[in-house]
Amino acid sequence: MSSNNQNEAAMSTEYNPLLVLLSYLVSAVGSFAALQLVTAIPEAVTGNDRRRAILVAGLAMGGGAIWSMHFVGMLALQTEMSMAYDVAGTIGSVLVAVAACSLGLAIVGTGKFMFDRLIPASVFMGAGVAGMHYVGMEAMLMPATIEYNLNIMIISVMIAVVAAYAALWMAFVMRGRWQKIGSSLVMAVAVSGMHYTGMAAASYRPTGVTPAPGFAGSLPSEYLGITAGVVTLVVLASCVLAARWYRQRPMAAFV
Repeated sequence: MSSNNQNEAAMSTEYNPLLVLLSYLVSAVGSFAALQLVTAIPEAVTGNDRRRAILVAGLAMGGGAIWSMHFVGMLALQTEMSMAYDVAGTIGSVLVAVAACSLGLAIVGTGKFMFDRLIPASVFMGAGVAGMHYVGMEAMLMPATIEYNLNIMIISVMIAVVAAYAALWMAFVMRGRWQKIGSSLVMAVAVSGMHYTGMAAASYRPTGVTPAPGFAGSLPSEYLGITAGVVTLVVLASCVLAARWYRQRPMAAFV
């Protein structure tokens, strides 16, 4: 067996099942917080209140349900290969997720709900999931390059878009706490399904050289995963409290 083949064998994509489950739960909680917020957007009193609510919902979905899920999922990847993340690229990945999700939630959540808004909203949401994933993968610093199977990549994006459509449909048509929980579980399928399908599309070609980080430096994968988990708990707890406040007070009171 050649040295390259030996290295490829050492980089097998095995996962810690408990961390895979945790990544799904993180995504489900983030989705629940975001959907609680976005379905309250039509109750906004002013345009500023509406924009603020959309941004908070986008942060919950893009930052909590997608970004944090991704890095908890990356922690689940078991490999002997050393791995770190470029800080600037990692920050860029969360900006992609938040921007795409905010736009998608704004489309479906503003004004009277209409079914023709679901398709563009779910496309933006799916693009946010996929964009965050692949930008985040490019931020990886490891002694290998990543190559992708285009067919599986396309399937991963389709999973994100179709499941996002189903989740948004459930959130806006089937009102109620249990419907919101079910919608959150479906949205978590969109995020997790896209992530792990996207990971299945990736193969690693060893180079023996780890790229240098950018101007902002690098962060070890273990620290990034822990940071993502802690930040997620804080952000999502705040979002859930904000969602309850929306239900109890006029939107103009939210600052």
